[in-house]
Amino acid sequence: MKRKFLIPAFTVLLGGAMALRSDDKLFEMAKNIEIFVQAYKEVSGLYVDEINPTRAMRVGIEAMLKELDPYTVFYPEDMIEEYFTLNVGSYNGVGATFEKHQDKHIVTEVFEGSPADLAGIKPGDEVQKINGVDVRSRKPEEFGRLLKGQKGSKVQLSVLKFGEKKAQDLSLTRSDIKVNHVPHYGMVKGDVGYVQLTSFMNAQSGREIKKAITELKEKGMKSLILDLRGNPGGLLQLAVEINNLFLPKGLPVVEMRGRAADQNHKFQTTAPAWDEDMPLVVLIDSKSASASEIVSGTLQDYDRAVIIGQRTFGKGLVQITRDLPYNTQVKITTAKYYIPSGRCVQAIDYGHRNPDGSFPKLPDSLRTAFKTKAGRTVYDGAGIDPDIVTGKSEQSDYVKALVDQKLIFDYATIYYHTHKDSKPEEGFYLSDTEFKNFEAWLAKQKFTYESPEQKAIKALQKESLDLQKMKSSIEQLNKIAESNVQQLFQKNATEIRNLLELEILGRYHYQKAMKFVAFERDKDIQEALKVFASPDRYKALLKK
Repeated sequence: MKRKFLIPAFTVLLGGAMALRSDDKLFEMAKNIEIFVQAYKEVSGLYVDEINPTRAMRVGIEAMLKELDPYTVFYPEDMIEEYFTLNVGSYNGVGATFEKHQDKHIVTEVFEGSPADLAGIKPGDEVQKINGVDVRSRKPEEFGRLLKGQKGSKVQLSVLKFGEKKAQDLSLTRSDIKVNHVPHYGMVKGDVGYVQLTSFMNAQSGREIKKAITELKEKGMKSLILDLRGNPGGLLQLAVEINNLFLPKGLPVVEMRGRAADQNHKFQTTAPAWDEDMPLVVLIDSKSASASEIVSGTLQDYDRAVIIGQRTFGKGLVQITRDLPYNTQVKITTAKYYIPSGRCVQAIDYGHRNPDGSFPKLPDSLRTAFKTKAGRTVYDGAGIDPDIVTGKSEQSDYVKALVDQKLIFDYATIYYHTHKDSKPEEGFYLSDTEFKNFEAWLAKQKFTYESPEQKAIKALQKESLDLQKMKSSIEQLNKIAESNVQQLFQKNATEIRNLLELEILGRYHYQKAMKFVAFERDKDIQEALKVFASPDRYKALLKK
C-alpha cells in the first residue's frame, strides 16, 4: 500500500515542474525523473517476478554514477562501515582484510593486536561460516555485511587454517580498529632518515609523521626520505599539513576549482615549518595518487625536495560527501585541484569516452608546460614526473598475472608455515635456493598467462582463410612465443623476488614489513642516498 501511495504522490509533485520552460534544466530533470518513476511503477506492477525495490533503485543510482567517474560513489546503509574504513581510517570489526579467491573467502591481511590476530588468524586462512551462516557461496559484499557489527559485539567464525582439513570455530569480539598509516620510520644509513606514509586517510597521520621525524632528528638525522610509493591519497587537509612541515607559513599549497562557486577554495600553510632547509627526497610511483601528488607536486613546485621514482597516477579530482535519507551517503567529485605552479595533475578525461567505452588519457604531446619557483619546467595532465626516474613505472603484465592469481601470496603463506621458528629480521634476503624453490613450485601450479605474441597468433588463426597452408608456420610461431613466456620469469626475477620478500615479511611483521626490507636492493632508496651523498648534485637538481 505504501508503495502504491508514494509513487503517484511523487509523480504529482513532479508534475508541477511541467510549467517550466522546455529548455530549462530543471524542467529536463523533472521530466526525466517523472519518466523514471513511471517506468519503475509499470515494471514493478507488471513484471512476471517480484521486483526488489531496494536493489532496483540501487542499480539505477549506481548506473547513473558510473557514467561520471570512479570516485563518485553511492554508499547504501549497509556499506556505511566501509565508507568509514576508507575515509576515516578506523572502523568496528575484527581487524583483518579478506578477498574472494577461487570461491573461497581468504584472509589477506591481519592487523597486529586486533581481535583476528589475538585469535590466531593468519593470511591464507579461509573463513567458511559467520555466525553459523555458510559464506562460501556468498558474494564479497554479503560476506562483509555478515562480518561487520557494533563495537563489543561477538561474532562466531568457522576458520579453515592453512594446511588443515577441519575448520575451527572461533569467537571474536569486534573492536575499534585503527589503521596505522605510518607503519615504519627509522635511519637508513648514517644520518639519513626514512618515513613511510601509506595513506592520507587518517587525520592522525600528520601528527604521526611529525612525531617520527622529530624522533629521527633527535637521533642525528640530517637528511630525510619520505616514502609515498603506493600511497593512494586521502584527506586534502592532511596533504596541506604535511607540506607545512617543510614549507614556511603563508605559502599557497593547493587550489580547488569547481563548477559551483562554493567549491572553489585555496589552501595555504598556516604555521611555521618544522624544517625549511633539511635535504629532502620524496619517493613516488605509479600508485601514488591524489594527496600524495599534492605533497610531492607542491614540494617540487617550490624546489623544496628532489622527487625520485616513477610518474604518479594522475588523480587531480576532489570529492565531498553528502548525507542522504535513511542513513545513506553519496560521495561526489566537485572540483579539480591545482598546485602552486598552476598545473593540474589529472590524467584521465572522465568527461569523454573512447569508442570502446573506456576513458582517454591526455597524451604527452598535449601536456602544458609550467614553471617551478626556480624556473624548472614541469608539466600538467599526467601526474607528477619525478626529477630522477628509476625503473619501470608499472608492473609487467606477467608479474601482474602472478599477483592477481595469488601465486606470490600463496607461496609466502607456505614459506611462513614452514619457517615459523626462523623469523626474518632486518635486511631480509630470500636465498637463491629458496627463490629457485619458488620457481619450481610455480611450474607445478595452474598459472595462466597469455603474452601479446600468443594473443596475436590466436587472432591470426581466426583471420586466416587457409589454416592448412599456414599450420606449420603457426606452430613454429607458437613455439617461439611459448619459449619467450618461459623466459619472462627470469626477465622479471628482481621484481618478483622483491614482491615475494615483502609478502613474506608481512606474515611475520604485519604492516611494519618495510622495516625489515633489505634497502640495499631498493633502487629508489639507493638513488636517494647517492643524491644526499653529493650536496652539489642535490642543489643542482633543484635549480633551473
